[in-house]
Amino acid sequence: MKISTKGRYGLTIMMELAVKFGEGPTSLKSIAERNQLSEHYLEQLVAPLRNAGLVKSIRGAYGGYILSKDPETITSGDIIRILEGPISPVDFTEEDDPAKRQLWLRIRDSIADVLDSTTLADLINFEDAGKPDSYMFYI
Repeated sequence: MKISTKGRYGLTIMMELAVKFGEGPTSLKSIAERNQLSEHYLEQLVAPLRNAGLVKSIRGAYGGYILSKDPETITSGDIIRILEGPISPVDFTEEDDPAKRQLWLRIRDSIADVLDSTTLADLINFEDAGKPDSYMFYI
């Protein structure tokens, strides 16, 4: 399964809104500028997220978008399914070999488990354990 730009940019929008959760609305223009993305494209992506009830739009001069729920209750799976559709690594039929069909189901379920167990709060609070130390060595 490959996540398209719809899913990736949609996750970016939601992470940006999660960082600002409780602080008021965030404009798509500011999200687009901060992430060097097309504002027009983000407008297309936020519509299904709004229709699904994950974000609310606020009108006015200081308007924008806010999360409709706490970042700890929205999973990356919620977002990806709204923007990408069902999670499935392959389209398979009942005529497929049972062993292969079982493999595809296990892969699908593993991907779904990871997406459904990762919340927006997890993503915005992520700390990279593999990042290099900030020590400076002088020779």
